Amino acid sequence: MKYLIVGLGNIGEEYAHTRHNIGFDILDAYARASNITFEDKRYAFVANCSLKGRAIFLIKPTTYMNLSGKAVNYWLQKENIPIENLLVIVDDIALPLGTIRIRPKGSDGGHNGLAHINQTLGHSNYARLRFGIGDNFPKGTQVNYVLGKWSDEEWKLIQPRLETAGEVINSFVLSGLERTMSAYNNK
Repeated sequence: MKYLIVGLGNIGEEYAHTRHNIGFDILDAYARASNITFEDKRYAFVANCSLKGRAIFLIKPTTYMNLSGKAVNYWLQKENIPIENLLVIVDDIALPLGTIRIRPKGSDGGHNGLAHINQTLGHSNYARLRFGIGDNFPKGTQVNYVLGKWSDEEWKLIQPRLETAGEVINSFVLSGLERTMSAYNNK
């Protein structure tokens, strides 16, 4: 069985460790813990590993956030991965800082990366891990907040949650979506 785990973000040093790139940060932490590295391949940085006989493909799209669907669709097709084995990791301003929610499907919630994936796939019936980045910004400054870097204080709170997100990935692969939701949505 194969799984595609997608961390959404933007490439380029100016976007590194910004709130919008939490998907990249989660996959980087997972790769470090798994002792694997990413390679630059078509539409994405790709790393793969196995977990109890299951193949896991991690991708960080290189298409920029607004065209994430290209990478997702390409790697689903290339590796012949069923949609139920797709997990997309995304930042969410509607959730408090560090909160993790797993959902089986849903709207894009105004998130351009999810919007493009939905448009490209023609539906929104795929699992997503929503990682709360909070909404601590004055009216009219959402873009600057989302594309802004974490404060030192925020980063200290976020780091242990990266490990928890890695546990969510493993649970999704080994136990399935429903059990993962039950185990992690109330933590």
